[in-house]
Amino acid sequence: MFSIEELTDFIVEAKSRTYVGGGAALPACRPGSRDIGHQRGAWSYLDSYFGGTDFAGQETVWHGGNPRWAMNYFGRIIRPDLIDAERAGAVIKTALQTMYRDRRHFLGGTRYQHAYGCYVDSSRGATDHFSGREVIFVDGEEAYELDYRGGLIVP
Repeated sequence: MFSIEELTDFIVEAKSRTYVGGGAALPACRPGSRDIGHQRGAWSYLDSYFGGTDFAGQETVWHGGNPRWAMNYFGRIIRPDLIDAERAGAVIKTALQTMYRDRRHFLGGTRYQHAYGCYVDSSRGATDHFSGREVIFVDGEEAYELDYRGGLIVP
C-alpha cells in the first residue's frame, strides 16, 4: 500500500514533468485525445484530454497497475479578446511550475502575476477528495476559467 503523502508527492512530480514540464506526447488512448504520462516504479500517471481553446480531460494515477486517484477538468477561454490559448498556456505553465517547485503541492491557494494576466487557483479539500477552480484575470476581467474535481479511487 501507499500513504497519501507518497501519492501527493507522485502527483506533483508527474504534473511537473508532463504538461507543465513539456513532456513528450504519448499515442492517443482514445480517438481524438491528447495524452501525456509519467512513470516511476509502481506509480504511473496519465493526463488525457480533448480540445484546445475549450477542453476537457482526466488525470489518473495507478499504483501497482490499479487505478487509485483521478481528477477531471474542463477549461475554456471566456474572453478571446483579452487572452488566447497560447498566452493562457504560458500563464498556467509558469504559475504551476512555481507552485509545484515552491510549495510541493497541486491544490489551490495560489496567486501568480504574469505579464499576460493574474492566475488564481482556489480549492477545497485535499488529495483524497477535492474540487477547485483556476482563473486568469486580464485587466481585472475574468478571461479564462477551469473547474476541477477529484480524489481517491477506492476499490
